[in-house]
Amino acid sequence: MWDLVMFGFKKIAQKFNLLNFMMTKARYLILTLFVTVFAASGYAQLQSPDEFLGYTLGDRWTLHHQVLSYVKHVAEESEYVTIHHYGTTNQHRELVYLIVTSPENHENIEEIRLNNLRLTGLEDGDITENRKGIVWLSYNIHGNETSSSEAAMRTLHELVRPDSPTPKQWLENTVVIMDPMLNPDGRDRYVNWFNNMLGAEVNPTFDAREHHEPWPGGRSNHYLFDLNRDWAWQVQKESQHRYDIYKQWFPHVHVDYHEQSFTAPYYFAPAAEPFHKAITDWQREFQTTIGENHIGYFDDENWLYFTRERFDLFYPSFGDTWPTFHGSIGMTYEMPGHSLAGLAIEKAEGDTLTLAMRLLQHHTTGMSTVEVASRYSEQMIDAFAEFFETSANNARGTYKTFVVKADNNPDKVYNLLSFLDNLQIEYGTSGSARNANGFNFTTAENESVRIEADDILISAYQPQGNLVRVFFEPNPELADSVTYDITTWEAHYRFGLEGYALENRINPNQTISAYDFRQDRVSGGDRPYAYILSWNSMDDARFLANITREGVRSRFSEVDFEIEGNRFHRGSLVITRDNNRSLGDRFDEIIRTATESHQRHVVGVSTGFVTSGSDFGSSNLRFIDKPRVAVLIGEGTASLNAGEIWHFFDHQLGYPATMLHADHLMRANLNDYDTIVLPSGNYRGVLTDAGIERLSAWTRDGGKLILFGQANSTLAGRNGFQLQRKVAPDAEPSNVDLLQPYGDRVRRAASSRTPGSIFRVTLDTTHPLAFGMDNEYFSLKTDASAFSYLDSGWNVGTSRGNAHISGFAGHEAQALLEDTLNFGVQQHGSGQVIYMIDNPLFRGFWENGKLLMANAVFFVGN
Repeated sequence: MWDLVMFGFKKIAQKFNLLNFMMTKARYLILTLFVTVFAASGYAQLQSPDEFLGYTLGDRWTLHHQVLSYVKHVAEESEYVTIHHYGTTNQHRELVYLIVTSPENHENIEEIRLNNLRLTGLEDGDITENRKGIVWLSYNIHGNETSSSEAAMRTLHELVRPDSPTPKQWLENTVVIMDPMLNPDGRDRYVNWFNNMLGAEVNPTFDAREHHEPWPGGRSNHYLFDLNRDWAWQVQKESQHRYDIYKQWFPHVHVDYHEQSFTAPYYFAPAAEPFHKAITDWQREFQTTIGENHIGYFDDENWLYFTRERFDLFYPSFGDTWPTFHGSIGMTYEMPGHSLAGLAIEKAEGDTLTLAMRLLQHHTTGMSTVEVASRYSEQMIDAFAEFFETSANNARGTYKTFVVKADNNPDKVYNLLSFLDNLQIEYGTSGSARNANGFNFTTAENESVRIEADDILISAYQPQGNLVRVFFEPNPELADSVTYDITTWEAHYRFGLEGYALENRINPNQTISAYDFRQDRVSGGDRPYAYILSWNSMDDARFLANITREGVRSRFSEVDFEIEGNRFHRGSLVITRDNNRSLGDRFDEIIRTATESHQRHVVGVSTGFVTSGSDFGSSNLRFIDKPRVAVLIGEGTASLNAGEIWHFFDHQLGYPATMLHADHLMRANLNDYDTIVLPSGNYRGVLTDAGIERLSAWTRDGGKLILFGQANSTLAGRNGFQLQRKVAPDAEPSNVDLLQPYGDRVRRAASSRTPGSIFRVTLDTTHPLAFGMDNEYFSLKTDASAFSYLDSGWNVGTSRGNAHISGFAGHEAQALLEDTLNFGVQQHGSGQVIYMIDNPLFRGFWENGKLLMANAVFFVGN
């Protein structure tokens, strides 16, 4: 107790610069009395969460600002804890992490951190003997899975409270990093709603309104993204901030806290199959060791739990797999609860699940994890070092080198290399031409390939070689078809690049930078007749969005043309001075500023007379009306897809769109908009007969309707919408079908599914929807919904024979999806309907599909 009192006084004395008073014994006695008074009053003492908050953890939810206040209190009062700001959310809430370890380790924390990074080979310098195990605990990435942030406060206090010596022994050889709330925007959305629903007493009855949160729920962040699918892609700012800090530490163990159905028992490692083949034997074994320690505690309390089911380690962008591919023991812990559980809920077995129990079990596994990490610290650190050493010197996997052709679109190459830079993946050019045998990503065949001197090589022989394998392997081996998420994400397909995978090792010969593929310049005179920009990428679309918002009027060419020695393809922007007279001298300033901002090469020409193609006054150069866009959002729409579209306009395209509540559809003045986007969704109570007719009439009068996902199914065959579902032909079931064992039902159902696989889509690049795209587009298809070709309309993107390329797709699904529509455009009266059967904006990371959406907004219908 006395040590605590003196430490508390030291903190106070430092704040008031009073330490100089301790120079004499008499003064020291006075100060001792001063400290005793403060200790008796409770000031300057480390408080438990219950003491600090004024209520018992589990009795109510703790809001973000309260959690933040408590962890700051602990950092101020305990020499075992420091707190660090690492960013803010979209709603300006602070993101912090805590470093919890012994005072001696805190004094040497930078040495410990750098030593660990040097084990990876990503940091230069000599490694000293000061090596510590590093455990990272991540809480509440899903906002309405709220118990873990409550547990975080209890675990933090338990690790450092003065009368608990055992955890302090763990902290002598272990550094614990705690992120108490990864998604404060989503969590406060849920908690504030719940508090508004709560009466004088908690109601554990399932039907009570406090158990049924409204759209969109608290799971997602501000932009309705699932942050637990964004670890690798880092589309969202929370993920970007977090990874910047993660790279400074590279923990040996990482836990991602979640909740699942309130009817399920607790889940912890070991994980279910499939495991990605990049996961090492040690990583498999040690998560089992950790799980066995949890089992001891759970058995002592007679708590139910399960392991090795449901939660696999395959998709790379989860909070367990992403750290695993960085050498960590990555694990998900799933507590029963979720938003349906509220503060208490009655279970079918007759007992009541409470928040207090939920946070206790999460607290238990947290403490158990730190305990095991401390016990096996040396073995854990050695295995971590071996993970990176093996990757650098003895790369695993079939393919050892990946090639990106230098003649790909430079914007796409830049985007890939920027992605690799963020992951600390090395690359360079070949330096010499050669022939090789390899897998051609475009043909999806093994064949003889040609490598040129300036082609880009990414070798698997490097510290981050496991990530190279994960992101570039053409078709990741799947041990079990029943998996939790998408099954392919390969980088060539994702970015729209040509290249190869080679089984032999070729080291890059010369260094190259992503910025070698960037340029910003305006060629031609100071005041040209027109400016021209080739249309090939989202960077070009962002340029157009920028200048359109500034009032510039543009055209696009529907034909290829040549002018003043320069050739341009369909979709190229032609921005004439004549169309922008009202801007005066600002016209040139806007173009040049946007050129620099978006690093474009804009060509100025002195005439509108072309060498070939159509002159600039031709009707083949279509005027781009400034789009007035509305996105239907709210109850009835799929929140994740609605969020993808919202974020696309706000942050990826940079063009304004009005988010229109779905239940306002019948009251809104639709004539204020010329483009309406319908995200996927069931639209129950929204797209009634009257609602569908209203949208149909608006489209017939000249509107442009863009449909995603289930919105296509809802409107198919209704009120002039020509889209039709394709169904598998009826077949008489055989005796084999009729006698299928009950135990095989899940795998049998998988034969008709495609949870996330890549299909080859043939594009009609003469249609404005596909301008700037290649003839073949590799689409990430996330369900097996199949639609027939349009009878009268434009079948712009289609899957034909043998379209399946990578990832799992059941044989029935593959057969059904042959000769089907992926992207189509229908003339509907004076307007247009654009069918996005596949989602080109999926999770914001499928980069090569985004131009289709930009084309739909700016080109189609003009």
